[in-house]
Amino acid sequence: MASTASLPLSQSDVDDIAARHPEVFKNRPWRRYRAPLAILAVVLYSVYCWSFFGIGKVLQDANWDIAGNYLADWISYEVRPDFEIEPDGAILLEWPRFSPLGSDPDPGWITTQTATMERVRATDHVTPAATAAEKTANSFMVPDAKGTAPSSAGTSSSFSFMAPDAATGAGTAGDAGEPAASETVIEEVITQATVEVGRGDLIEIAPTRVVLTRGSESVAVRLGPGELVTVEGEMPDWVQQKRAGRKVLASFGFDGRAEIDYDGVKVRHRFIGWENFVFDANSPFWGKSAGEVLGLIVSGPRIDPERSNLSLAWNNILYNADWQHLDVWTKLLQTIVMAFVGTLFAGVVAFPLAFLAARNITRSRILNQINKRFFDFLRSVDMLIWALFFTRAFGPGPLAGMSAIFFTDTGTLGKLYAEALENIDDKQREGVRSVGASPASVQRFGVLPQVLPVFASQALYFWESNTRSATIIGAVGAGGIGLKLWEAMRTNQDWENVAYMVILILAVVFLFDGISNALRSRLMGGQKR
Repeated sequence: MASTASLPLSQSDVDDIAARHPEVFKNRPWRRYRAPLAILAVVLYSVYCWSFFGIGKVLQDANWDIAGNYLADWISYEVRPDFEIEPDGAILLEWPRFSPLGSDPDPGWITTQTATMERVRATDHVTPAATAAEKTANSFMVPDAKGTAPSSAGTSSSFSFMAPDAATGAGTAGDAGEPAASETVIEEVITQATVEVGRGDLIEIAPTRVVLTRGSESVAVRLGPGELVTVEGEMPDWVQQKRAGRKVLASFGFDGRAEIDYDGVKVRHRFIGWENFVFDANSPFWGKSAGEVLGLIVSGPRIDPERSNLSLAWNNILYNADWQHLDVWTKLLQTIVMAFVGTLFAGVVAFPLAFLAARNITRSRILNQINKRFFDFLRSVDMLIWALFFTRAFGPGPLAGMSAIFFTDTGTLGKLYAEALENIDDKQREGVRSVGASPASVQRFGVLPQVLPVFASQALYFWESNTRSATIIGAVGAGGIGLKLWEAMRTNQDWENVAYMVILILAVVFLFDGISNALRSRLMGGQKR
């Protein structure tokens, strides 16, 4: 018999079908407008969200310069020299305590002019009479008590609670107004300084005037009289002064910025890269090229008589004060172990509980509901909340993080395992039961072969996911590299350290993602790519 399924319908056949089923062929006008209406709904909802969350105002008020500086700090570092201008015209160059240039920096991008100047400096000398008066003034005893009053009656009550003109202390007003001791010295001081910020950008500092040059534009800033700061001429767009007479801010793009006030200039000069990443400024290998370091390690004389140069170099790398490599790597290992142990314990506990929660395995509705509600309770509380709870209970450390992962994942894995058990094929279980196998053997040979690969695959996925989650919960005190990351972010200056730790976390996540995918592929019977 020839098949007629592929023969085309004639117009009479179509009309006959339409007559018998008019509801199918009924024209619905709204169908032709479904796509435009859906697009309109999306647009209206987007407008509503834009208005409700004030996105326009947020974008308008956002400080993009600060955001740009934060991003630049991930791949660069700043050197921060401060030029303090003394009242006598001397310029003092000061560096931060932990400067990336070491304890005695002399960079080539700063040039100075010096001169010999006679300066007046205060001395720390204190006369015996003043010392006796100070002891009396700070005594807990009555000023006239035995052993407390000095020989001069005029200084016995210099810090009395009574008014200065009172009879008990009238003779102390003149003593309190005596000027501090001073001495005149001859010193060589900086009288002018020039800072090269980038290519062709200069900051020329003099006691009463600072000249800023960026590209072909220059602007002069006058310091004084008094505590005033005045910009001479028009200000270019890279120079700002928010209030007249107050400090001036100058931006030199990626290369840095300067803050000019009446009593000095603060310079922030940016350099690409991570400073002192291998050796810090206290290391004997600091400032040497890779070839020089290698030469010292291979054939150079011992720097430390008690250890080889190789051992000394490795020790200096591990205990680098700026980057703290050993501490960072230890905290990263804590995060990995925290995620692994928490996930492992969660899988071990969730495995038997899932059999009690599955309706087709355990025929007790009470046990099913108790276990399922228990899973709901564990997973309904976020891992971060559990971490806060266990941090208060156990104190900061990996134990709090492992407990948080264990509790959360026990609930989630238990639910997933129970659902997998409820969706198994009963034919395989019935076949094992039909040969007279015990209940335990039925579960062993009729159920586990179906669900074990799924269980293992889900546990591996959660292990990989918890490696990322452990970083977040570590920031609240649950140990690991998350706490280290949060400490670096709180300083608001060590963003290159943040970038370093983020790169390490990404590398670990990528590695574990590849391992987890390969193992899951093998367990689920797929081909390894």
